[in-house]
Amino acid sequence: MERVDVAIVGGGPAGACAAERAASHDAETVLFEQGVPREDRDGPGPDSTDAAGMLDYWIDIMDFDYREIPDEIIHRELEGTTFIGPESQVELKTTGIDANYPEFGYTFHRARMDDWLHERATDAGADLRIGTAVTDLETDLRASSPNGPTHTLTLSNGDQLEAQYVVLADGPQRRITLDALDQFTAPGRSVSEYLSPPEANHIAYQEYREFPPELFAEFENQLKFWWGYMPGETAYPWIFPNDGTVARVGLTMPIGMQLEDVDNPGSYKLLEPTDDSIPSGSEYITRLLEREYGDEYDVETDIPIVEDRGKSKGTETYPISSTRPIDSPVGANIAVAGGAMGTTSAFHEGGYHVAVRTGKIAGRLAATDSLENYNDRWKHAIGDEILRNVSFADIVADYEPDDWNWAFDVINDMQGNSAENVLISKRYSAGLDATKIVAAYKRRKFNYRAGRYVQLAEDDYFY
Repeated sequence: MERVDVAIVGGGPAGACAAERAASHDAETVLFEQGVPREDRDGPGPDSTDAAGMLDYWIDIMDFDYREIPDEIIHRELEGTTFIGPESQVELKTTGIDANYPEFGYTFHRARMDDWLHERATDAGADLRIGTAVTDLETDLRASSPNGPTHTLTLSNGDQLEAQYVVLADGPQRRITLDALDQFTAPGRSVSEYLSPPEANHIAYQEYREFPPELFAEFENQLKFWWGYMPGETAYPWIFPNDGTVARVGLTMPIGMQLEDVDNPGSYKLLEPTDDSIPSGSEYITRLLEREYGDEYDVETDIPIVEDRGKSKGTETYPISSTRPIDSPVGANIAVAGGAMGTTSAFHEGGYHVAVRTGKIAGRLAATDSLENYNDRWKHAIGDEILRNVSFADIVADYEPDDWNWAFDVINDMQGNSAENVLISKRYSAGLDATKIVAAYKRRKFNYRAGRYVQLAEDDYFY
């Protein structure tokens, strides 16, 4: 049987960075990625979108010098973002967090970024097996290895491989992670209860659309989000500017949500009285574009879908799981990284930056026989980011359209003319409504202090 030091399941940002760090520390490293058919290559490639957004301080969280990221990955630099509510909106020109990157952020080609991370891993000496999936993982807790438990991985081609350490980075689908961790949970409990509750699973859908130049110019250097336009926790549409005059128009919405579960459906601008079910993603986007730009443009002819982009004829659909994170069973020589461990924000659905950082930490510690430190190290590296995100997610979990209007009005009053993210920078005025928002944010951060945002702690595992 083939034997390696570190085996990595999943070739997204967490897995690729784990492979690069493990190999660069002289560990014999192999990464398995099932991959998906892509129109931009002959063989299988990363199951990732062609476009994503990156904020300034996220680059620092990734532990990259922004100057080393290749220019062909970046679509467009950003100057700010606009949050649009049903009757009010907020514009931010800064994240309010110190960062080395000189601009607000940028949009980037995520598949190219994934490819670049793969190149770095290969250059470091990792063996990347794209097109080969892991179908099963068994852990031998009583292995005679001097470094503790070992693992047997069964591959899609029928082969088996033994590894001293395993990094699980199989994203929100968690095809291997759930079963692999269940063997260490209490009888009658499942990791699915923490990472895959129905209310925390979302579907993202997006279209690549070509905008008229004069219309694209209105948002070419900013992100736009519409809050309170569609029902569901963490449900909102967006526009991200890409290259040329192409923009990604997309949304996230809960999986399986029913119209009868919606309170006050008439208050949502993207629902119509004739709806007998929740609209599809494509219908939502059409309604958004018609509402925003339909008075001056014919949406289907003037803002068409660009069919040579994305995974399938100008569209992309992918799952997102937005929960609080879990610790890893490091006593079993297993680390879980990125989306598989639940680091994707339940507030804004961003997760690329924390996936990169947790992958880097897991790979380095596995290669240096110090994986027992992983849970402490990832909290030190991304804990502040997780704490912000889960606190914001709690605050807005039950917001309806009127709540978003109220919140945006208050934030505008709080920031005055500064356009700062006042909840992060803490520069706020002393109004009653402002006090309510800030107090709610501080209270939730206090409740999650000292890593209490973790759902499944290291001590909850049984070996």
